[in-house]
Amino acid sequence: MTARKSGFIVGAVAGAGVACAALAGMGMRMGTADAAQAPVTRASVPSAPTFAPPPGAPMSFADIFEKVSPAVVQINVTSKAKAPSLRIPGLEGFDIVPRGQRRPGQPGQDQQDDDGDTPATPKQQSAGSGFFISADGYIVTNNHVVADADDIQVVLKDGRELKATLVGRDESTDLAVIKVVDPKAKGKDFTYVNFENQAKPRVGDWVITIGNPFGLGGTATAGIISAYDRNLQDNTSSFVPYIQIDAPINRGNSGGPSFDIYGRVIGVNSAIYSPSGGSVGIGFAIPAEVAEGVAKQLIANGKVVRGYIGVSILAFSSEMGEALGLPDVKGAIVSDVVPGGPAAKAGLLPDDILVAVNGVKIADSSELTREVSKARPGETIKISIIRDRKPRVVEIKSGTRPSESSLAVNGDDQDQNSDSATPDKPASQKVDALGLTLSQIDAAARQTYKIDPEIKGLLITGVKGDSDAGEKGLAKGDVLASVNGAPVASAADVATAVETARKAGRTSVLAKVVRQNRSVFVPLKIAP
Repeated sequence: MTARKSGFIVGAVAGAGVACAALAGMGMRMGTADAAQAPVTRASVPSAPTFAPPPGAPMSFADIFEKVSPAVVQINVTSKAKAPSLRIPGLEGFDIVPRGQRRPGQPGQDQQDDDGDTPATPKQQSAGSGFFISADGYIVTNNHVVADADDIQVVLKDGRELKATLVGRDESTDLAVIKVVDPKAKGKDFTYVNFENQAKPRVGDWVITIGNPFGLGGTATAGIISAYDRNLQDNTSSFVPYIQIDAPINRGNSGGPSFDIYGRVIGVNSAIYSPSGGSVGIGFAIPAEVAEGVAKQLIANGKVVRGYIGVSILAFSSEMGEALGLPDVKGAIVSDVVPGGPAAKAGLLPDDILVAVNGVKIADSSELTREVSKARPGETIKISIIRDRKPRVVEIKSGTRPSESSLAVNGDDQDQNSDSATPDKPASQKVDALGLTLSQIDAAARQTYKIDPEIKGLLITGVKGDSDAGEKGLAKGDVLASVNGAPVASAADVATAVETARKAGRTSVLAKVVRQNRSVFVPLKIAP
């Protein structure tokens, strides 16, 4: 199995043993030389056996493993070879190798046709994990395990090797469903396991994982639940509040199950955090309630349909709130609205702060995406917002969310509006309070910095290095579009916004900055 995410390697579990011991206390008091004959004082020894496990800890996981392991399978995938690795700027210390991928020159890649003359399309072999969720052969695994599969084979605990086919996959949650279709499979007698999404284990409770790390099928490991609601800083985290576990998981465990001590599936292993590619005891699983819902949709429809409103959003941080005089507000802020999309038609605007969806309060942008995605296409979504410091509700007719790959490459085709420019280079003006030097955006600047015609604001031509703007990465060529929600067309507009904030007792302003035609919000401290 190979790596999937920035700093996260999609993998599944390798083994680790668990031992529990209680040591009866022994105390000794040091005395003077003439006290050598004094009796040694010992702490009382409890009547329970010395090595009895604490309450809730099983002496062995053998019974659980015996019960559920027949439902766990090894998944072998054949696919076309890809580039061997990925590197993401700023994360060079992480090994980011697409899961299931071999490096060039490894066995199984360089092949020829039978006549020996024409090179065949290079193939690669990869392996992951999965588990039966029905007696008739439906198997849950990770999307990245089977996304590019030309051929899928599953290996059961009893050694049977059976052909499977893809039922459906979901990029947004990294989940997929496959089904055994091999004629050698007799009847509908597969051992399967159930999701548990009601009795949620607590942080510190035991978790058991079974999978195929490094091709070592049927490997069991155990540990505890370390945390809930982890954000991996990738697209899937908008839909998956990951469970963090410390049961060792490694490459090849992707798609395998995590069980509670009753043998119920509480998660689907999806990623590990690792600077080197191996397990460091930090793994992540997709919660059962997410996995079960997605699996049901994939089996019924072959895909997952989600609500969509068509906005680019960022988390509304406490620092942003302080800059706008809204210190207690949590939610997401709109950076851009997709032209012609559901939000644009409903009147949602850039700089709107979204605080609730259908009455459900949201704390950040991921929660907003998650709540919106629950809507059915055509359903009316009520979005509670703050605009110009006043609350209001916007009703939006939900669209259908495109695939994640489509969203990643979309958004650059927008209507082109003419923008007047003077033949002479615009004069620059300093706004010392923010450490910025600004000018009008002329035609030459738009060409030099590739600024789309519809982008309005002021060109940043200089940034004072020791200013807050400099420390936060603002640079020449960025566009300052607004300050505290007010569009700016001159340095005087910026100065006015800063002075207004000062009079209100605020120490910072919220700047909307456009870089490479994408908007971000940056709280900037006001210099004395």
